[in-house]
Amino acid sequence: MIGRWMRSDEWKFFGALPKADARLAVMWWALILLRGILPAVFAITIGVLITAVRNGDSLAVPLTAMGVVFVALQMLTPLHVAVSSNVGNSMAAWLYDRLTDACVTPPGMAHLERPELTNDLTMARDFDLGISGPPLSISMDFIASGLVELASGVAAAVVLARFHWWAPLLVGAAWLSTHVLLRESSVWRDRTTPEVQEAQRHAYYAYRLAVEP
Repeated sequence: MIGRWMRSDEWKFFGALPKADARLAVMWWALILLRGILPAVFAITIGVLITAVRNGDSLAVPLTAMGVVFVALQMLTPLHVAVSSNVGNSMAAWLYDRLTDACVTPPGMAHLERPELTNDLTMARDFDLGISGPPLSISMDFIASGLVELASGVAAAVVLARFHWWAPLLVGAAWLSTHVLLRESSVWRDRTTPEVQEAQRHAYYAYRLAVEP
């Protein structure tokens, strides 16, 4: 299972982020963790504040903590959007360099006409042009949002475990069931099938034949 995960496209993609820009990649992952943990921390600070009000204790520390967490929740989202855009642009530039090296380094042009590479080259050429999907400068924010939700779910499960050991197991099973039941509707999985790649290549050829003359 570990070997299959390390050979997956997701592992290759996330492994390439530090190669494109190590500092932005670290900041991108750090913001994912912070945004994922802070909702659970915010709920805890609200509970502490309510307890202080109920017991008549001083509100200075719990109210200040809740305010800091609340402001951080509002600030981190736009900051993460900007970082995701910069990471996407750096990643796109790095991939373009790799694609250029792969195309011009081998002598001749025979490798560019190999049938088994035609579909991959067509998708690689269009991956950041907004033709078959959003560019990486936009996609990275979508990816980050999904990972933030995952981190938030894990943090919420840890908080639930404090009250009842079975609560995070029940909620986690319900959440995972949606991924199993809806896996066939994933458009990204279908886009990498040979049928879709071939149809995309034929559509590109037809478009160029119709427009270029």
